[in-house]
Amino acid sequence: MSANRSLRGMEIDLDDREQGARAHHEAGSGRSLPEEVLRPLVIHSSPTSPIGRIAMVGNHLPRQCGIATFTTDLSDALSAASPALDCFVLAMNDAARRHAYPPKVQFEITASDVASYRGAADYLNASPVDLVSVQHEYGIFGGAAGSHLFALLRDLRVPIVTTLHTILAAPNPEQRIAMDELLRLSERVVVMSAHGKSLLEEVHGLSPDKIDLIPHGIPTLPGARQSKEALGLSGKSVILTFGLLSPDKGIESVIDSLPAILARHPDTVYIVLGATHPHVLARDGERYREQLAARALELGVSASVIFHDRFVAQEELNGFLAAADIYITPYLNPEQITSGTLAYAVGSGKAVISTPYSYARELLSCGRGILVPWPREDRGAIAREVIGLLSQDEKSESMRARALSFGRDMRWPTVARAYLSSFERARVAYRERQRAIAGARTHSVQPLALPALNLDHLNLLTDDTGILQHAVFSVPRYDDGYCLDDNARALLVMARLGTNSSGRLASRYLAFVHHAFDAPSGRFRNFMSYARHFREEPGSEDCHGRALWALGAVALCGGESGQRRLASSLFHDALPMVERLSSPRAWAYALLGIDEYLKAFPNEGRATHTRRILADRLLALYQRTSTPAWPWFEERATYCNARLCEALLVSGAALGDDDMKTAGLRSLEWLCDVQRSPSAEGCFAPIGSNGFYPRGGARASFDQQPVEVCAMVAACLAAARVTGDSRWPVEARRAFQWFLGQNQLHHSLYDPATGACRDGLHPDRPNENQGAESTLSFLLSLLDMRLATS
Repeated sequence: MSANRSLRGMEIDLDDREQGARAHHEAGSGRSLPEEVLRPLVIHSSPTSPIGRIAMVGNHLPRQCGIATFTTDLSDALSAASPALDCFVLAMNDAARRHAYPPKVQFEITASDVASYRGAADYLNASPVDLVSVQHEYGIFGGAAGSHLFALLRDLRVPIVTTLHTILAAPNPEQRIAMDELLRLSERVVVMSAHGKSLLEEVHGLSPDKIDLIPHGIPTLPGARQSKEALGLSGKSVILTFGLLSPDKGIESVIDSLPAILARHPDTVYIVLGATHPHVLARDGERYREQLAARALELGVSASVIFHDRFVAQEELNGFLAAADIYITPYLNPEQITSGTLAYAVGSGKAVISTPYSYARELLSCGRGILVPWPREDRGAIAREVIGLLSQDEKSESMRARALSFGRDMRWPTVARAYLSSFERARVAYRERQRAIAGARTHSVQPLALPALNLDHLNLLTDDTGILQHAVFSVPRYDDGYCLDDNARALLVMARLGTNSSGRLASRYLAFVHHAFDAPSGRFRNFMSYARHFREEPGSEDCHGRALWALGAVALCGGESGQRRLASSLFHDALPMVERLSSPRAWAYALLGIDEYLKAFPNEGRATHTRRILADRLLALYQRTSTPAWPWFEERATYCNARLCEALLVSGAALGDDDMKTAGLRSLEWLCDVQRSPSAEGCFAPIGSNGFYPRGGARASFDQQPVEVCAMVAACLAAARVTGDSRWPVEARRAFQWFLGQNQLHHSLYDPATGACRDGLHPDRPNENQGAESTLSFLLSLLDMRLATS
C-alpha cells in the first residue's frame, strides 16, 4: 500500500513590480566503560493498559541492509515476547525498487516522495495504534538528512520511540537540525552503546532521562563443530567477516595479513560473507570485490580466501558465525557507533579482533576482544593477534568466555523485553505530557514544531557564479541573472549555519560579494546579467547595507578562517561609504552588520564610531517623523519595515541608550498591531507591496512578501533578547507561521519536500514562483527561530 497525492495546478507569474517599487523607495528614503553500563533496561510495571498494537517504521527484509535485518528481527522478537501484541511494519522503499514483503508489512513508504509519508501518517492515525517505533538512519529517508520523515512524525497522535543506528560526533548543519527535530518529536530514544548516549547528551543536549540504552539483539547459534562440517571446513581454522561489502570495511587489511598467518597456520581460511552494498553496486559495480580478489591473487593467498557474494538469510548466517574461530571487523570509520555484525560475534562468544572504531572500543572492553591499531599505523597488528589467538587456546577460550557471558543479555528475547519497557515508559510520559498541554492550553502558547532545514532549492538556484534571483515555478530563471542583495542574504544564511557542509556555498556567495565591490568608489554593484556583466555602477544603497550585514556576520561566525579574514577586510573597506548613504534601511542593515562585527572585534574604532553615527541618525528620523498615532520613521511604511525597529533595538542595547530601545520597541509594537488580520484568528498579515501603507491612507493588504515576515520574526526575537518580555517570542511565532499556512489564505508558502518558498500571497492565491529572496527569507527565519528555541 502506498500513498499518492495529485499535483497542484501551477501558473507563471513573474512579479517585476516588487523590484521596481523597492528601487523607488530606496532612492527616496532617507547572530573503558564498566560492564554494567551496557546491561539492558530493567522491566518496570506500568499503570497503563497493556500495549496492544505497535507500528514500526524502517527497512524490512527482503530488502538487503542491516536496518532491514534489525527491523525484521526486533518485530519478530517483540511478537514472541508478547503473543497478544500486534506488531506491524511500515517499510521504506527506494524509488526504483519494490520488494515481496511478508504480510507483516502493511504499508510501503517511497523514500523520495513526501506525500507518501503524509499518507503513512493518515494511515496510522486512522488505525488503533498505541505507539510508533522508528528505526533511524539518515540515509534511508528522503530529503535533506532524511527530513522527509518529519512529514510523518509531526502528524502522529501517538508516542514515538526512536532507535538511533547512527549518531554523529560532528554532524553537518542539516544533520544536526534533523537530529534535533527527531529527538524533539520522540518520547524516548534508544541507543545501543554508552558512547552513543554520551554523544546525544554532549552534542545535542538531550536529557539522559529520555535515553534508553538497549544492546543490539543477537540470535542463538548452533554448535561450532556441526557448522564446520556442514560448510566443508572440518579441520580448518576459520576467520570470518560478514556484512554488506563496501570500501570502508577495510577487508584488504586482513588479506594483507594472510601471508604471515598462513606461514604459521597453513590450514587457515578467511571467509568474506556478504553481497556488495546495493548503493555501492549501483555506483561502482563489483570493483571493490574484484580489487580484493586481485590482491589475494597477487599475495599468493587466493586459495585461502573464500568470497560468498550473497545476502544470506539468518539461519545460514548463524551457521557461518558458529563455524568461525575468529571474527574480524577491520572497519575504517572511527565514528561507527554500532555494528550488528560485531554484536552478533561478541554476543555469540566468538574470539574477536577489531580496529578501534567507537562501537568496538566499547563492546570489546573488559577483555571481551582485541583492538588493533588502524592499518596505516601498524600493518602487522592483525597478523600478530590472529597468530596469537590460534596459537594460545587458553587466551582464546578466556576471551570467548567473557564475550559469551556478556552476550546473555544481548539475546533477542531479553532485548525485546527491554524495548517493551521503553515503550511503556514512553506511553506514560506521553499521556502526562498531553494532560499538561491540555491543562495549559488556555494559559500558554503550545510549542511550535519547526520544519527541518532543507537546502535543496538553495542548491538548485546556485551555480558557479552565485545564486540566481528568480525562478519560474521551481526552475531557475536565467533572464534576470544575479544580484548582490540575494547573494548577501545567502551568505548570511551560511554564516547562521556556521560553514561546515555549507562551506562550498559560503565561499561561492562570499566570492560574489567580493567581486561586486568596486574599490575605487567604495561602493557595491548590485545587478549582474547571466553573462556576468554588472548592469549598473554603483548599486542601490540598500544592497551596500545588506552586504555589510552579511560580511559582519561572516566575520563573527563564519566557519573557515580564510572566509572570516576576507569578510573582515572587505567589511573594513566598505564601511566608510555607509555614512554617506541616505536610505534608512541601508543604515539599518549596516547597523545589524556592525553589531555582529563588533562582537568579533569589540575594540574596532571605526565600526564603533559608525554605529553611533547611524544609530543616532535613525533615532533622529524616528523622533522627527513619529506621532502617537503614527510611531514610525517615515511618511510611508514600505518594505523590510521591521529591520528599522530591530536595528534600533540591538544598537540601543549595545550602546546602553534607553531612548533607542524605547523607540525600537514602540515602533515594533505598532507594526505588530497594523500587521494583524482583522479576523478572529488574528494571523500575521504583512503590509502589502502593492501600495504599501501611507500615513493617513489605506494599508495595502496584498501582495504579501516573505521578506517582510523574515524581518518581523528577527525583530521580535531581538526584542525578546533585549527585554526578556515573553510576548515577543509569541509575536515571532505568529509571524513565522505565516510561512506554514497561518495566513489570510490558509496556504502554506513553504514546501518541506524541496526547501523552496513561494514568492508571496496575491489576493486569491500564492505566487507559485520560488525565487531566491523568498527561499532565503524563510531559511533565515527558520534559523532565527531554531536559535531562539535551542
